[in-house]
Amino acid sequence: MLRRRLSLLQAVSVNMAMMVGVGPFITIPLFVKSMGGPQAIVGWVLGALIAICDGLVWSELAAAFPGSGGTYHFFDEVYGARRLGRLLKFLFVWQFLFSAPLELASGALGLAQYTGYLIGGLDSAVWTLSPFENAPQLTWQVNRGQLLAVLFMAGIVAMAYRGVESAGRMMVVLWAGMLATVGFVIASCLARFQPSLAFTYPAGAWSMDRAWFGGLGIALGIAMYDFLGYYQICYLGDEVSDPARTIPRSILIAVVAVAALYLTMNLGILGVMPWQEVAASGHIASDVMSRLYSPRVAQVVTLMILWTGLAATFAAILSYSRVPYAAARSGHFFSTLAAVHPSGQFPHRSLVLVGVLAMLACLASLQTVIEALLASRILIQFVGQIVTVAYIRTRPDLAARLSFRMILYPIPACIALAGWLYVFGSSSPQVMLYGLGSMALGLVVFGFWDRRAPIAG
Repeated sequence: MLRRRLSLLQAVSVNMAMMVGVGPFITIPLFVKSMGGPQAIVGWVLGALIAICDGLVWSELAAAFPGSGGTYHFFDEVYGARRLGRLLKFLFVWQFLFSAPLELASGALGLAQYTGYLIGGLDSAVWTLSPFENAPQLTWQVNRGQLLAVLFMAGIVAMAYRGVESAGRMMVVLWAGMLATVGFVIASCLARFQPSLAFTYPAGAWSMDRAWFGGLGIALGIAMYDFLGYYQICYLGDEVSDPARTIPRSILIAVVAVAALYLTMNLGILGVMPWQEVAASGHIASDVMSRLYSPRVAQVVTLMILWTGLAATFAAILSYSRVPYAAARSGHFFSTLAAVHPSGQFPHRSLVLVGVLAMLACLASLQTVIEALLASRILIQFVGQIVTVAYIRTRPDLAARLSFRMILYPIPACIALAGWLYVFGSSSPQVMLYGLGSMALGLVVFGFWDRRAPIAG
């Protein structure tokens, strides 16, 4: 059995470190570019609102059904061994194998991208694979940065390969480094803040036409990618002290705190650099520090960003490695992954599986990883959980377990649902096809698997 040792402070640090990682430092230029100006900040405001509302959904479920595995565990507790329950649990683990390695890889690729600011030369290709001579769009290149990301990922797996008490203490240290990094960037920008830069909008900035809402959808998707992680502690529920109280509080504290940090940091950066230059930057935080101070200071801040990215990716693999473990322990996945390390008391085989898949995902481009991540997760995980909360309220036996209830229900749940569907509907056709296609394939695989080997309850 896993031991309950993670405190509220450690739970908040896991959530916040996952949320603030290297994500905002690599996506702010994409974010500004999506709407062509500082008006993109509205995407952050809407993203914060959706994250808070969806955080209430996670809080309800985690308080009622504390345990490891996050969404998988919630589906297991609510739907059990019925065919619908078996289907939802299978599809969640299926999409998890598509999305979790991508999220981990995005952190490792971000680490490699900022390392490139320090040493350069990481964009050069190591090898090129062209399976069809007349189809250049299918050409696959692997560069030095991607190989470095693989090494980063391997090192993070090694860090996580220890007991949860050591990992929890390490998480607090990494979290403190993250707060120092973000705090220094924000303070530096606010000290030189120019309202004329932050609030000067291009022509048509508030046109509210079809193109504007399309750009807003892209911006909101980027914002939600950067907010991902407010629920991270739910994957470690079996190891949290007093989970029914600690988990909801850690989620809400993390969402509010990070929303304030994000909004302040984005406004600060837009207030010291023209938005056109922000949109064109490849290392926005380093470029801002070089402008405000010197290249030497920019290098120091780059090292701090690497620390922040390390904290987030470490928090992610620590949590996500518990999902296959929880599925295997319940009899819904390979039983070998239910093993717990004899001395460290953590699911070591599950950790290695997730880590290896993430290393393979590092060989894709960062843009591909980010775009595919949300598409493979929204329908089954986020929409599925919102529907589950509504279903619980139709079952008095389950509703009685809701020790935490969101205020003004069902308004927050409806806001979260509308937000996630808007993000999914704003995706490119290729990305939407990836999300729907992976789920359809999962349905087919489940049909064969469930007939041949029905899952035990």
